[in-house]
Amino acid sequence: MTVTLNHTIVPAVDHLAAARRFATVMGLQELPPAGREGHFAPVRVNDTLTLDFMTVPDPQGSHLAFDVDPEDFDAILARLRAAGIAYGSRPTEPENGRIDHPLCARGLFFADEGRILYEIMSPA
Repeated sequence: MTVTLNHTIVPAVDHLAAARRFATVMGLQELPPAGREGHFAPVRVNDTLTLDFMTVPDPQGSHLAFDVDPEDFDAILARLRAAGIAYGSRPTEPENGRIDHPLCARGLFFADEGRILYEIMSPA
């Protein structure tokens, strides 16, 4: 049996803004609002996975980690810098401006207003 994750809900202060910011930083495709009342803002991560951002009253935050190739890492880092979004090399220091991740050659963390901590890891 093959098990594939289809989607996961990402709690957000503003689902449309959070989805747009994530998609822009990561270079991914935003999809049209989904759900009966358009309450999901999906972002296509790969062929089988979407992150469905949903506005909730008090997002508790979570952690999402992504492996990317070196070229994508460089592009993500450039977009973070261009947008003035703080990033850092450790989950406890997501604003130190470094990419010397403890578990891979290069990596970083950045957070959004819904307390989602994104982790981007590259092997080189």
